[in-house]
Amino acid sequence: MTMAVAVIWRGTTPRGEDWVLARRDDRFTLRHGTDEIDIPASGADRISVTRRWWRTTVTVAGVPERARVLNGLSGEEGRRLENAVQEALSRSLPVWTARLSTTIETSRRDLRWITEEEVTTLLSTRPSIAEGEPAVANHASGAGPLWLTEEGTRRWAQAVNEEIATAITQQQRQFFDTIESSPLTDEQARAVVTYDNRVNVIAAAGSGKTSVMVARAAYAVSRGLTKPEEIVLLAFNRDAATELQTRIRRRFAAAGLPAEGVEATTFHAFGLKVIGRATGRKPTVAPWLTNNDDDLGVLSEIVAELKDSDSHFRYAWDWFRLLLFTRPDEDFTEPAAPDAWDHARRATGYRAMDGTTVKSEGERWVANFLYLHGVTYEYERPYTYDTADAEHRQYHPDFYYPDIDVWHEHWSLDADGNPRPGWTDYLDGMEWKRQLHQQHGTTLVETTWAEVMHGDGLSRLEKELVGHGIRLDWDPDRPPARGVEVVTDADMLRLVRTFMLHVKANSLDQQEVERRLGAGLLRNRRRASIFLDFYWPIHDAWQARLADGGYVDFEDVLVQAADHLESGRYVSPHRLVMVDELQDASQARARLTRALVAQPGRHLLAVGDDWQSINRFAGADLSVVTGFHDQFGPGPTVHLTTTFRCHQSISHTAARFVMKNPAQVRKTVVSVHDRPVDRAAHEGVQLRTVASAAEVPGAIGDFLTRLRDAIHGGALGADSVSVDVLGRYQQDRGLMPHAAPPEIRLAFRTIHSAKGLEADYVVIPNLSAGSYAFPSRIADDPVLALAMTGGDTYPHAEERRLFYVALTRARRGVLLISPEYHPSPFVTELIQDGLVRDVGPRPVATPCPGCRVSVLRPRSGRTGHFWGRSTFPACTYTCNTLPVPGAAEQVHVHHPSASLLRGGAP
Repeated sequence: MTMAVAVIWRGTTPRGEDWVLARRDDRFTLRHGTDEIDIPASGADRISVTRRWWRTTVTVAGVPERARVLNGLSGEEGRRLENAVQEALSRSLPVWTARLSTTIETSRRDLRWITEEEVTTLLSTRPSIAEGEPAVANHASGAGPLWLTEEGTRRWAQAVNEEIATAITQQQRQFFDTIESSPLTDEQARAVVTYDNRVNVIAAAGSGKTSVMVARAAYAVSRGLTKPEEIVLLAFNRDAATELQTRIRRRFAAAGLPAEGVEATTFHAFGLKVIGRATGRKPTVAPWLTNNDDDLGVLSEIVAELKDSDSHFRYAWDWFRLLLFTRPDEDFTEPAAPDAWDHARRATGYRAMDGTTVKSEGERWVANFLYLHGVTYEYERPYTYDTADAEHRQYHPDFYYPDIDVWHEHWSLDADGNPRPGWTDYLDGMEWKRQLHQQHGTTLVETTWAEVMHGDGLSRLEKELVGHGIRLDWDPDRPPARGVEVVTDADMLRLVRTFMLHVKANSLDQQEVERRLGAGLLRNRRRASIFLDFYWPIHDAWQARLADGGYVDFEDVLVQAADHLESGRYVSPHRLVMVDELQDASQARARLTRALVAQPGRHLLAVGDDWQSINRFAGADLSVVTGFHDQFGPGPTVHLTTTFRCHQSISHTAARFVMKNPAQVRKTVVSVHDRPVDRAAHEGVQLRTVASAAEVPGAIGDFLTRLRDAIHGGALGADSVSVDVLGRYQQDRGLMPHAAPPEIRLAFRTIHSAKGLEADYVVIPNLSAGSYAFPSRIADDPVLALAMTGGDTYPHAEERRLFYVALTRARRGVLLISPEYHPSPFVTELIQDGLVRDVGPRPVATPCPGCRVSVLRPRSGRTGHFWGRSTFPACTYTCNTLPVPGAAEQVHVHHPSASLLRGGAP
């Protein structure tokens, strides 16, 4: 219907302002002051009329508040407006249905994917009366009736897209068979043709993700979906970008497609280009980041300067390093496992820096504090007076200071003054001890677990000791007792740098970080507060160095580039954006990606695998890949579950291992090499135990010799093989054998540097539980939660993913080498789950049934020979004979917390 003249209603707002509502061609226009608001027929339900005998009120939804309520109509005028609204809505339904029908039929005819953007636009104009309409019968083909609800519309679009994807993969089978050197699998082809606005491709290790990205670019160009110069592929590092660019040029040429203009680059290089074009001046990245990757070296210089110039900084730095770093988040109800054995008391305990074995973690903090301040103390010296009676044994206070004749009790109390659960007589014991000191006139100072762990307990102790006449002499360079390890400046620098990367990637300032701290993100706020005391001076000095040289760092590049895109100062020509290794993306990379595809008609395909997220130290944020749709918007998820690399036994072992963490995405990985393990070819995952690290080079050499013999015997079906020795640390290079047989291409790499690479065989040489262990004992620090969007609380979560990456670098076999009686808990877990094969000559040790994280080793004591846990005293399980599944055992199990006497303190 076309109206010759508009139908008009007039009135005033409650504020007395004039308004005019006009209807023409089933569209409404509201004029109010200088505002003119258009309301399409499909949105006419935004206009509602309320008629009372005394007044008629018009309410308009979705407009500025001052124009939301309209008065001044008579009852008859209100009735006419109601009828006009209903008439417009009724007429809008067939128009919208026809538009929907056209979209579906056109997509089917042209084999064109219906995007989320199209569906959202359609739904935004859907008349509200469509909700109650019956199914549209003439749309029943293939997917059942089309209901005009939002859910029904989306379901139909999905069904049509399924038809389109199937048809395209069938009709263009030759393209998918030839665009890469090997034909694409059905999964890969499906990922290519899923041409939606936001596509999340979860790709298992070795599943051909690069082929998907190359084929996606070629598909888009060949079908005219986008031009070559409108395609950009963003990679994590230069090598990956170069590989993508090379593959695109080669494969496009083979397919007769123009590749000129398709850009494969790193995030940082792309960001620099954006800034240069937006401002006319391309920034310079600090040379210590580009020339020799010496970020930790510069941080070391900054810390040294701050130590020299600021005594408060120096004290906070060393306080955190020596007292707080290695015990980041002590839990009152679940104390850390003991790590020492007190032969005099014949009990487990915790070894302090001076070699004293104390009963609890909290007492160790106190003892370390005293040692570092040069305070002479005696641990659990008998009280001066005889206290033994029928109810009590002789009293042994926790600490005694002979220089001032003062006693010290460290109470096991939480912030509410409560002892640990189950310690029913603890408070009575405290009162008895206090009365003893009062009765005998002896001086007692007191601290509590909560004060020391989370408050100012040590600072208050310092004041009390000084008040009693002790002169404290803080010396962070006091040597620890033999066998006691302390955190180094290098460990601290790595933590600071990781924190800085996340702070800058998330565009956080000091005020926001402090707000997060105050919001209770961390259990140990006091510890985090001390960390921030020395972090911000380092941060400011880093920024000053950049400013003095006129430099930026890589995080600045990403953030500034995103700013220019978001503000419109730079308009990207790229309509198809692909991101490689999404699991390595920081929040800054995610923000830049969002800005690139924020405009209509943009398409994002991101390829990643949360199982391979191992770069948190470099700013990577796992939530970018696990929360893809929260980060980038709704869209389909496609899985690549077929691996072309690993033998099925390796894939199975690696998948079971990494999925122990419930936060990892559940998926099944199937290998094209699904055949029985060929032991003659050393396939699958094998374990060899050694007595010590000195035997590791020989063990690797033996393995290489066996591979050589297998080559000569024809078992491997090849004249040579590649073997990568993958170390958790650079110093693992020292475990390499002096030489390898000529048939073996031997290389050493760290696991991090091996990401994206593969070899016929992989050796992981140092799976131990000691110093430089795997998993690393310096885990992801809880303080990082202040700078990140979300944490991963599963024990050794990142280290578990790192081990998964190491396993899945191998095509045929993996050799794990572990100390016989000090294995990595990862090795113990694999043994328990039956996922490794022993290749001798030493037998694999038996996992400890008591703790399930270590193994049993032969020991001897006053009662003779027995078996006990290899990392005693953290668990004191013992047995007379090795446990046999299903057989009765003669055992003694002693839990660590039982060693804490009720009169002690945590």
